[in-house]
Amino acid sequence: MNAAQYLLATGQTGAIALECGAERLSYGELRAAVARAAGAWRARGLEQGERVLIFAPDCIAWVIAYLGAIWAGGVAVGLNSRLFERELSVVLSESGARFLWCNESSRALLQRLLAGAADPPQLIIDADWSADLATAVAISAAELSDDAPAMWIYTSGTTGVPKAVIHAQRSFIASADFAREVLGLGAEDRIYASSKMFFAYALGNSLCAGLRLGAAVVLDAEWPTADRVAEAVERHRPTALFSVPTLYRKMLQAGVAARLRMAGVRHYGSAGEALPAAVRREWREVTGVTPVSGYGASETVALMFYCDDDSALLKPSPRVEYRMRNGSDDGVPRRLWLRHPSIALGYWRRPEAERDSFAEGWFSPGDLFRQDAGGGLVFCGREDDMLKISGQWVSVLDVEQTLLAAGAGCVEGLAAIGFENAEGLASIALFAVAAAGQETQARERLEAGMAALPKLKRPRVVKWVNELPLTATGKLQRRKLKDLYLGSAA
Repeated sequence: MNAAQYLLATGQTGAIALECGAERLSYGELRAAVARAAGAWRARGLEQGERVLIFAPDCIAWVIAYLGAIWAGGVAVGLNSRLFERELSVVLSESGARFLWCNESSRALLQRLLAGAADPPQLIIDADWSADLATAVAISAAELSDDAPAMWIYTSGTTGVPKAVIHAQRSFIASADFAREVLGLGAEDRIYASSKMFFAYALGNSLCAGLRLGAAVVLDAEWPTADRVAEAVERHRPTALFSVPTLYRKMLQAGVAARLRMAGVRHYGSAGEALPAAVRREWREVTGVTPVSGYGASETVALMFYCDDDSALLKPSPRVEYRMRNGSDDGVPRRLWLRHPSIALGYWRRPEAERDSFAEGWFSPGDLFRQDAGGGLVFCGREDDMLKISGQWVSVLDVEQTLLAAGAGCVEGLAAIGFENAEGLASIALFAVAAAGQETQARERLEAGMAALPKLKRPRVVKWVNELPLTATGKLQRRKLKDLYLGSAA
Protein backbone atom coordinates (compact mmCIF):
# COMPACT_ATOMS: atom_id res chain seq x y z
CA MET A 1 0.00 0.00 0.00
CA ASN A 2 0.99 3.62 -0.44
CA ALA A 3 -1.03 6.14 1.57
CA ALA A 4 -0.49 9.08 -0.82
CA GLN A 5 -1.52 7.02 -3.83
CA TYR A 6 -4.57 5.78 -1.89
CA LEU A 7 -5.73 9.33 -1.10
CA LEU A 8 -5.33 10.49 -4.70
CA ALA A 9 -6.97 7.50 -6.37
CA THR A 10 -10.56 8.77 -6.24
CA GLY A 11 -10.74 12.33 -7.60
CA GLN A 12 -11.82 12.94 -11.18
CA THR A 13 -8.99 14.20 -13.39
CA GLY A 14 -10.53 17.57 -14.17
CA ALA A 15 -12.14 18.20 -10.76
CA ILE A 16 -10.59 20.78 -8.44
CA ALA A 17 -8.53 19.13 -5.69
CA LEU A 18 -6.94 22.11 -3.94
CA GLU A 19 -7.57 25.82 -3.65
CA CYS A 20 -5.42 28.35 -1.82
CA GLY A 21 -5.96 32.05 -2.49
CA ALA A 22 -5.96 32.50 -6.28
CA GLU A 23 -4.19 29.17 -6.91
CA ARG A 24 -6.08 26.06 -7.99
CA LEU A 25 -4.99 22.54 -8.83
CA SER A 26 -7.05 19.73 -10.38
CA TYR A 27 -6.76 16.10 -9.36
CA GLY A 28 -4.95 15.28 -12.56
CA GLU A 29 -2.45 18.08 -11.93
CA LEU A 30 -2.05 17.12 -8.27
CA ARG A 31 -1.36 13.46 -9.04
CA ALA A 32 1.27 14.45 -11.61
CA ALA A 33 2.86 16.99 -9.25
CA VAL A 34 3.03 14.50 -6.35
CA ALA A 35 4.63 11.84 -8.57
CA ARG A 36 7.24 14.40 -9.71
CA ALA A 37 7.80 15.51 -6.12
CA ALA A 38 8.46 11.88 -5.20
CA GLY A 39 11.00 11.74 -8.02
CA ALA A 40 12.62 14.91 -6.69
CA TRP A 41 12.83 13.50 -3.18
CA ARG A 42 14.32 10.27 -4.50
CA ALA A 43 16.83 12.21 -6.63
CA ARG A 44 17.98 14.05 -3.50
CA GLY A 45 18.62 10.70 -1.85
CA LEU A 46 15.49 10.04 0.23
CA GLU A 47 15.37 6.40 1.33
CA GLN A 48 12.40 4.38 2.54
CA GLY A 49 11.41 5.29 6.09
CA GLU A 50 13.46 8.49 6.30
CA ARG A 51 11.73 11.55 7.73
CA VAL A 52 10.96 14.75 5.83
CA LEU A 53 10.04 17.76 8.00
CA ILE A 54 7.60 20.23 6.41
CA PHE A 55 7.88 23.64 8.08
CA ALA A 56 5.78 26.30 6.35
CA PRO A 57 2.30 27.84 6.35
CA ASP A 58 -0.43 25.86 4.58
CA CYS A 59 -0.26 26.08 0.81
CA ILE A 60 -0.50 23.86 -2.26
CA ALA A 61 3.29 23.45 -2.35
CA TRP A 62 3.08 22.14 1.24
CA VAL A 63 0.66 19.40 0.17
CA ILE A 64 2.77 18.42 -2.84
CA ALA A 65 5.97 18.18 -0.80
CA TYR A 66 4.18 16.28 1.98
CA LEU A 67 2.40 13.73 -0.22
CA GLY A 68 5.44 13.46 -2.48
CA ALA A 69 7.56 12.29 0.45
CA ILE A 70 5.01 9.57 1.27
CA TRP A 71 4.68 8.59 -2.43
CA ALA A 72 8.46 8.10 -2.53
CA GLY A 73 8.39 5.84 0.55
CA GLY A 74 9.49 8.46 3.06
CA VAL A 75 7.76 9.63 6.21
CA ALA A 76 6.17 13.10 6.13
CA VAL A 77 6.17 15.25 9.28
CA GLY A 78 4.13 18.45 9.21
CA LEU A 79 5.30 21.00 11.77
CA ASN A 80 3.65 24.03 13.28
CA SER A 81 5.25 26.97 11.44
CA ARG A 82 4.91 29.01 14.64
CA LEU A 83 6.78 26.63 16.92
CA PHE A 84 8.87 28.34 19.57
CA GLU A 85 12.61 27.99 19.01
CA ARG A 86 13.01 25.73 22.05
CA GLU A 87 10.37 23.29 20.81
CA LEU A 88 11.67 23.41 17.25
CA SER A 89 15.18 22.67 18.46
CA VAL A 90 13.91 19.55 20.25
CA VAL A 91 12.16 18.34 17.09
CA LEU A 92 15.24 18.95 14.96
CA SER A 93 17.50 17.09 17.36
CA GLU A 94 15.29 14.09 18.18
CA SER A 95 13.60 13.35 14.85
CA GLY A 96 16.68 12.20 12.95
CA ALA A 97 15.08 13.71 9.83
CA ARG A 98 16.92 13.54 6.49
CA PHE A 99 15.36 16.71 5.04
CA LEU A 100 13.72 19.92 6.22
CA TRP A 101 11.49 21.70 3.69
CA CYS A 102 10.59 25.35 4.36
CA ASN A 103 9.80 28.65 2.71
CA GLU A 104 12.16 31.62 2.34
CA SER A 105 10.85 33.46 5.39
CA SER A 106 12.08 30.65 7.69
CA ARG A 107 15.54 30.28 6.14
CA ALA A 108 17.51 32.46 8.59
CA LEU A 109 15.90 30.94 11.70
CA LEU A 110 16.44 27.37 10.56
CA GLN A 111 20.00 27.95 9.39
CA ARG A 112 20.82 29.35 12.83
CA LEU A 113 19.22 26.40 14.65
CA LEU A 114 20.86 23.84 12.39
CA ALA A 115 24.33 25.38 12.64
CA GLY A 116 25.08 23.70 15.95
CA ALA A 117 23.35 20.37 15.28
CA ALA A 118 25.46 17.19 15.23
CA ASP A 119 23.63 15.58 12.29
CA PRO A 120 21.28 18.22 10.88
CA PRO A 121 18.71 17.53 8.17
CA GLN A 122 19.35 18.94 4.73
CA LEU A 123 17.57 22.30 4.42
CA ILE A 124 15.49 22.74 1.26
CA ILE A 125 14.04 26.16 0.48
CA ASP A 126 10.78 26.27 -1.47
CA ALA A 127 12.38 28.26 -4.32
CA ASP A 128 15.06 25.59 -4.81
CA TRP A 129 12.39 22.92 -4.52
CA SER A 130 10.40 24.53 -7.32
CA ALA A 131 13.47 24.22 -9.54
CA ASP A 132 13.75 20.55 -8.57
CA LEU A 133 10.12 19.93 -9.53
CA ALA A 134 10.56 21.60 -12.92
CA THR A 135 13.11 18.97 -13.97
CA ALA A 136 12.02 15.99 -11.82
CA VAL A 137 10.94 12.72 -13.38
CA ALA A 138 7.69 11.28 -12.07
CA ILE A 139 8.05 7.89 -10.38
CA SER A 140 5.63 5.15 -9.42
CA ALA A 141 4.39 5.12 -5.84
CA ALA A 142 6.49 2.99 -3.49
CA GLU A 143 4.69 -0.21 -2.53
CA LEU A 144 4.91 -0.70 1.22
CA SER A 145 3.33 -2.88 3.89
CA ASP A 146 0.18 -1.61 5.57
CA ASP A 147 2.13 -1.10 8.80
CA ALA A 148 5.06 0.75 7.24
CA PRO A 149 5.34 4.32 8.62
CA ALA A 150 3.80 7.03 6.44
CA MET A 151 3.72 10.14 8.63
CA TRP A 152 4.41 11.51 12.07
CA ILE A 153 2.10 13.89 13.88
CA TYR A 154 3.35 15.81 16.89
CA THR A 155 0.93 16.04 19.80
CA SER A 156 -0.22 19.49 20.86
CA GLY A 157 1.69 19.44 24.15
CA THR A 158 -1.28 20.33 26.37
CA THR A 159 0.02 18.00 29.09
CA GLY A 160 3.78 18.34 28.62
CA VAL A 161 6.47 17.98 25.94
CA PRO A 162 5.00 17.19 22.48
CA LYS A 163 5.45 13.59 21.34
CA ALA A 164 5.94 12.33 17.79
CA VAL A 165 3.12 9.92 16.92
CA ILE A 166 4.07 7.37 14.25
CA HIS A 167 1.27 6.59 11.79
CA ALA A 168 1.23 3.73 9.30
CA GLN A 169 0.09 3.58 5.68
CA ARG A 170 -3.15 1.95 6.90
CA SER A 171 -3.96 5.05 8.96
CA PHE A 172 -5.43 6.55 5.78
CA ILE A 173 -7.81 3.67 4.99
CA ALA A 174 -10.68 5.11 7.03
CA SER A 175 -9.85 8.77 6.34
CA ALA A 176 -13.17 9.55 4.64
CA ASP A 177 -15.50 7.50 6.85
CA PHE A 178 -16.52 10.27 9.23
CA ALA A 179 -17.00 12.88 6.47
CA ARG A 180 -18.98 10.51 4.28
CA GLU A 181 -21.03 8.49 6.76
CA VAL A 182 -21.60 10.98 9.60
CA LEU A 183 -21.65 14.34 7.81
CA GLY A 184 -22.85 13.04 4.44
CA LEU A 185 -20.09 14.67 2.38
CA GLY A 186 -19.10 13.58 -1.10
CA ALA A 187 -17.15 14.53 -4.22
CA GLU A 188 -19.41 17.51 -4.86
CA ASP A 189 -18.46 19.17 -1.58
CA ARG A 190 -15.83 21.79 -0.78
CA ILE A 191 -14.09 21.31 2.58
CA TYR A 192 -12.27 23.91 4.67
CA ALA A 193 -10.63 23.57 8.09
CA SER A 194 -9.76 26.71 10.01
CA SER A 195 -6.97 24.81 11.81
CA LYS A 196 -3.62 24.25 10.11
CA MET A 197 -2.53 21.02 8.40
CA PHE A 198 0.08 20.11 11.02
CA PHE A 199 -2.87 19.51 13.39
CA ALA A 200 -4.25 15.93 13.16
CA TYR A 201 -7.84 17.21 13.19
CA ALA A 202 -7.41 19.37 10.08
CA LEU A 203 -5.08 16.94 8.33
CA GLY A 204 -7.44 14.02 8.77
CA ASN A 205 -10.84 15.64 8.30
CA SER A 206 -10.07 18.25 5.65
CA LEU A 207 -7.05 17.22 3.58
CA CYS A 208 -7.12 13.42 3.83
CA ALA A 209 -10.90 13.01 3.91
CA GLY A 210 -11.41 15.60 1.18
CA LEU A 211 -8.89 14.04 -1.19
CA ARG A 212 -10.18 10.51 -0.64
CA LEU A 213 -13.74 11.70 -1.35
CA GLY A 214 -12.59 13.48 -4.51
CA ALA A 215 -13.85 16.77 -3.05
CA ALA A 216 -12.22 20.21 -3.23
CA VAL A 217 -10.01 21.10 -0.25
CA VAL A 218 -9.58 24.78 0.67
CA LEU A 219 -6.27 25.85 2.22
CA ASP A 220 -5.36 29.17 3.82
CA ALA A 221 -1.81 30.32 4.59
CA GLU A 222 -3.00 32.88 7.16
CA TRP A 223 -3.57 32.11 10.83
CA PRO A 224 -7.30 31.76 11.64
CA THR A 225 -9.33 34.53 13.25
CA ALA A 226 -13.09 34.98 13.15
CA ASP A 227 -12.86 37.54 10.35
CA ARG A 228 -10.27 35.52 8.43
CA VAL A 229 -12.52 32.47 8.45
CA ALA A 230 -15.38 34.59 7.14
CA GLU A 231 -13.19 35.97 4.34
CA ALA A 232 -12.01 32.50 3.32
CA VAL A 233 -15.56 31.15 3.32
CA GLU A 234 -16.94 34.05 1.29
CA ARG A 235 -14.13 33.71 -1.25
CA HIS A 236 -14.03 29.92 -1.66
CA ARG A 237 -17.63 28.99 -0.75
CA PRO A 238 -16.96 25.72 1.12
CA THR A 239 -19.94 23.56 1.95
CA ALA A 240 -18.28 22.10 5.06
CA LEU A 241 -16.27 23.82 7.78
CA PHE A 242 -14.17 22.15 10.47
CA SER A 243 -13.21 24.41 13.36
CA VAL A 244 -12.58 24.38 17.13
CA PRO A 245 -14.81 25.46 20.04
CA THR A 246 -12.73 28.53 20.87
CA LEU A 247 -13.09 29.86 17.34
CA TYR A 248 -16.79 28.98 17.11
CA ARG A 249 -17.34 31.10 20.22
CA LYS A 250 -15.32 33.98 18.76
CA MET A 251 -17.20 33.79 15.47
CA LEU A 252 -20.49 34.09 17.34
CA GLN A 253 -19.21 37.08 19.30
CA ALA A 254 -17.96 38.75 16.10
CA GLY A 255 -21.21 38.15 14.21
CA VAL A 256 -19.45 35.91 11.70
CA ALA A 257 -21.79 32.92 11.99
CA ALA A 258 -24.54 34.63 9.99
CA ARG A 259 -22.04 35.42 7.20
CA LEU A 260 -21.10 31.75 6.95
CA ARG A 261 -24.73 30.77 6.60
CA MET A 262 -25.21 33.29 3.80
CA ALA A 263 -22.07 31.98 2.06
CA GLY A 264 -23.54 28.48 1.83
CA VAL A 265 -21.83 26.41 4.54
CA ARG A 266 -24.13 23.45 5.23
CA HIS A 267 -22.02 21.24 7.53
CA TYR A 268 -20.01 22.12 10.63
CA GLY A 269 -17.57 19.95 12.54
CA SER A 270 -15.98 20.75 15.89
CA ALA A 271 -13.15 19.04 17.75
CA GLY A 272 -10.00 19.74 19.75
CA GLU A 273 -12.01 20.26 22.94
CA ALA A 274 -15.55 19.67 24.12
CA LEU A 275 -18.03 21.98 22.39
CA PRO A 276 -19.97 23.91 25.07
CA ALA A 277 -23.69 23.27 24.93
CA ALA A 278 -24.38 27.02 24.94
CA VAL A 279 -22.17 27.51 21.87
CA ARG A 280 -23.86 24.60 20.07
CA ARG A 281 -27.33 26.04 20.75
CA GLU A 282 -26.43 29.58 19.75
CA TRP A 283 -24.72 28.38 16.56
CA ARG A 284 -27.85 26.45 15.60
CA GLU A 285 -30.05 29.47 16.28
CA VAL A 286 -27.93 31.68 14.01
CA THR A 287 -27.12 29.25 11.19
CA GLY A 288 -29.89 26.67 11.37
CA VAL A 289 -27.28 23.88 11.60
CA THR A 290 -26.07 22.01 14.69
CA PRO A 291 -22.29 21.50 14.69
CA VAL A 292 -21.24 17.86 15.00
CA SER A 293 -18.81 17.66 17.90
CA GLY A 294 -16.13 15.00 17.52
CA TYR A 295 -13.52 13.39 19.74
CA GLY A 296 -10.16 12.32 18.39
CA ALA A 297 -6.44 12.60 19.05
CA SER A 298 -3.11 12.87 17.29
CA GLU A 299 -2.82 9.12 17.92
CA THR A 300 -6.04 8.40 15.99
CA VAL A 301 -6.15 11.07 13.23
CA ALA A 302 -9.78 10.10 12.61
CA LEU A 303 -12.51 11.20 15.01
CA MET A 304 -13.37 8.26 17.26
CA PHE A 305 -16.66 9.53 18.72
CA TYR A 306 -19.17 12.24 17.89
CA CYS A 307 -22.26 14.00 19.21
CA ASP A 308 -24.81 15.49 16.81
CA ASP A 309 -27.49 16.60 19.28
CA ASP A 310 -27.86 18.29 22.67
CA SER A 311 -27.55 15.11 24.73
CA ALA A 312 -23.74 15.33 25.19
CA LEU A 313 -23.68 11.54 24.72
CA LEU A 314 -20.98 10.29 22.36
CA LYS A 315 -21.57 7.77 19.60
CA PRO A 316 -18.78 5.66 18.09
CA SER A 317 -17.66 6.65 14.60
CA PRO A 318 -17.62 4.05 11.80
CA ARG A 319 -15.22 1.10 12.40
CA VAL A 320 -14.48 2.13 16.00
CA GLU A 321 -14.28 -0.58 18.66
CA TYR A 322 -13.93 0.41 22.30
CA ARG A 323 -13.86 -1.12 25.74
CA MET A 324 -13.68 0.43 29.20
CA ARG A 325 -10.81 -0.27 31.56
CA ASN A 326 -11.78 -2.32 34.61
CA GLY A 327 -15.49 -2.52 33.81
CA SER A 328 -18.09 0.16 33.11
CA ASP A 329 -21.20 -0.57 35.18
CA ASP A 330 -20.74 1.78 38.13
CA GLY A 331 -20.65 5.18 36.39
CA VAL A 332 -17.09 5.88 37.55
CA PRO A 333 -14.99 7.82 34.99
CA ARG A 334 -12.38 5.56 33.41
CA ARG A 335 -9.90 5.46 30.57
CA LEU A 336 -10.95 3.33 27.63
CA TRP A 337 -9.23 1.34 24.87
CA LEU A 338 -9.85 2.04 21.17
CA ARG A 339 -9.26 -0.05 18.06
CA HIS A 340 -9.55 1.43 14.55
CA PRO A 341 -7.53 1.32 11.30
CA SER A 342 -6.12 4.80 11.97
CA ILE A 343 -4.68 3.99 15.42
CA ALA A 344 -0.97 4.88 15.43
CA LEU A 345 1.92 2.45 15.69
CA GLY A 346 3.27 4.21 18.78
CA TYR A 347 5.53 7.10 19.83
CA TRP A 348 9.04 7.95 18.69
CA ARG A 349 11.49 7.38 21.55
CA ARG A 350 8.86 7.57 24.32
CA PRO A 351 8.86 3.95 25.61
CA GLU A 352 7.10 4.63 28.92
CA ALA A 353 4.32 6.66 27.30
CA GLU A 354 3.97 4.01 24.61
CA ARG A 355 3.60 1.19 27.14
CA ASP A 356 0.89 3.18 28.93
CA SER A 357 -1.12 3.98 25.81
CA PHE A 358 -0.59 1.23 23.20
CA ALA A 359 -1.14 -2.54 23.42
CA GLU A 360 -1.69 -5.09 20.64
CA GLY A 361 -3.30 -2.71 18.18
CA TRP A 362 -5.36 -0.86 20.81
CA PHE A 363 -4.85 2.70 22.04
CA SER A 364 -5.89 4.23 25.36
CA PRO A 365 -6.03 8.05 25.48
CA GLY A 366 -5.36 9.90 28.71
CA ASP A 367 -8.94 11.15 28.84
CA LEU A 368 -11.69 9.74 31.02
CA PHE A 369 -15.16 8.61 30.00
CA ARG A 370 -18.12 7.16 31.83
CA GLN A 371 -21.16 5.27 30.64
CA ASP A 372 -24.57 6.61 31.54
CA ALA A 373 -27.50 4.40 32.49
CA GLY A 374 -28.48 3.96 28.84
CA GLY A 375 -25.00 2.86 27.77
CA GLY A 376 -23.97 6.14 26.13
CA LEU A 377 -20.49 7.56 26.62
CA VAL A 378 -19.87 10.86 28.41
CA PHE A 379 -16.54 12.66 28.01
CA CYS A 380 -15.09 13.66 31.41
CA GLY A 381 -11.75 15.22 30.44
CA ARG A 382 -8.31 14.11 31.53
CA GLU A 383 -7.61 12.25 34.75
CA ASP A 384 -6.60 15.44 36.55
CA ASP A 385 -9.86 17.10 35.43
CA MET A 386 -11.81 14.82 37.79
CA LEU A 387 -11.80 15.81 41.47
CA LYS A 388 -13.17 13.97 44.48
CA ILE A 389 -14.82 16.61 46.65
CA SER A 390 -16.79 15.65 49.76
CA GLY A 391 -16.67 12.03 48.61
CA GLN A 392 -18.20 12.75 45.18
CA TRP A 393 -16.60 12.90 41.74
CA VAL A 394 -16.74 16.38 40.19
CA SER A 395 -15.74 17.17 36.60
CA VAL A 396 -14.17 20.58 36.08
CA LEU A 397 -15.50 20.40 32.51
CA ASP A 398 -19.07 20.26 33.86
CA VAL A 399 -18.34 23.36 35.91
CA GLU A 400 -16.92 25.12 32.85
CA GLN A 401 -19.92 24.21 30.67
CA THR A 402 -22.41 25.45 33.26
CA LEU A 403 -20.63 28.75 33.88
CA LEU A 404 -20.00 29.38 30.18
CA ALA A 405 -23.75 29.13 29.67
CA ALA A 406 -24.33 31.52 32.57
CA GLY A 407 -21.89 34.04 31.10
CA ALA A 408 -22.93 33.67 27.46
CA GLY A 409 -22.43 36.88 25.52
CA CYS A 410 -20.21 38.61 28.04
CA VAL A 411 -17.56 35.99 28.96
CA GLU A 412 -15.05 35.48 26.17
CA GLY A 413 -13.14 32.60 27.74
CA LEU A 414 -13.34 30.48 30.83
CA ALA A 415 -11.39 27.61 32.40
CA ALA A 416 -11.74 25.65 35.61
CA ILE A 417 -8.86 23.66 37.12
CA GLY A 418 -8.45 21.55 40.20
CA PHE A 419 -5.91 22.37 42.90
CA GLU A 420 -5.10 21.41 46.47
CA ASN A 421 -5.97 24.12 48.99
CA ALA A 422 -4.11 25.00 52.18
CA GLU A 423 -5.96 22.26 54.08
CA GLY A 424 -4.88 19.66 51.51
CA LEU A 425 -8.37 19.30 50.06
CA ALA A 426 -9.32 19.29 46.38
CA SER A 427 -10.81 22.59 45.25
CA ILE A 428 -11.69 24.35 42.02
CA ALA A 429 -10.11 27.53 40.69
CA LEU A 430 -11.81 29.51 37.94
CA PHE A 431 -10.11 31.72 35.35
CA ALA A 432 -12.27 33.99 33.23
CA VAL A 433 -11.81 36.47 30.39
CA ALA A 434 -14.49 39.15 30.05
CA ALA A 435 -15.60 40.31 26.62
CA ALA A 436 -14.50 43.86 25.81
CA GLY A 437 -16.75 46.38 27.50
CA GLN A 438 -18.68 43.65 29.37
CA GLU A 439 -16.55 43.37 32.51
CA THR A 440 -19.24 44.33 35.05
CA GLN A 441 -21.95 42.21 33.47
CA ALA A 442 -19.57 39.25 33.15
CA ARG A 443 -18.76 39.36 36.85
CA GLU A 444 -22.42 39.60 37.81
CA ARG A 445 -23.43 36.67 35.60
CA LEU A 446 -20.61 34.43 36.80
CA GLU A 447 -21.38 35.20 40.43
CA ALA A 448 -25.01 34.26 39.82
CA GLY A 449 -23.97 31.13 37.94
CA MET A 450 -21.65 30.02 40.75
CA ALA A 451 -24.32 30.67 43.38
CA ALA A 452 -26.66 28.32 41.49
CA LEU A 453 -24.12 25.48 41.50
CA PRO A 454 -24.16 22.76 44.17
CA LYS A 455 -21.78 23.77 46.94
CA LEU A 456 -19.17 21.13 46.13
CA LYS A 457 -18.94 22.41 42.52
CA ARG A 458 -18.45 26.08 43.39
CA PRO A 459 -14.99 27.48 42.57
CA ARG A 460 -13.13 28.57 45.69
CA VAL A 461 -10.84 30.91 43.75
CA VAL A 462 -11.85 33.19 40.86
CA LYS A 463 -9.30 35.10 38.83
CA TRP A 464 -10.05 37.48 35.95
CA VAL A 465 -7.29 37.37 33.35
CA ASN A 466 -6.62 39.03 29.99
CA GLU A 467 -6.30 35.75 28.09
CA LEU A 468 -6.10 31.99 28.56
CA PRO A 469 -3.00 30.06 27.48
CA LEU A 470 -3.81 28.08 24.33
CA THR A 471 -1.81 25.76 22.12
CA ALA A 472 -1.35 26.56 18.43
CA THR A 473 -4.28 24.23 17.76
CA GLY A 474 -6.60 26.21 20.04
CA LYS A 475 -6.59 23.82 23.01
CA LEU A 476 -6.45 25.12 26.56
CA GLN A 477 -3.08 24.51 28.23
CA ARG A 478 -4.42 23.46 31.62
CA ARG A 479 -1.01 22.54 32.98
CA LYS A 480 0.35 25.98 32.09
CA LEU A 481 -2.70 27.62 33.63
CA LYS A 482 -2.16 25.62 36.82
CA ASP A 483 1.52 26.58 36.90
CA LEU A 484 0.61 30.24 36.49
CA TYR A 485 -1.99 29.99 39.24
CA LEU A 486 0.31 28.22 41.69
CA GLY A 487 3.05 30.74 40.91
CA SER A 488 0.77 33.69 41.60
CA ALA A 489 -0.51 32.02 44.78
CA ALA A 490 3.04 31.48 46.00
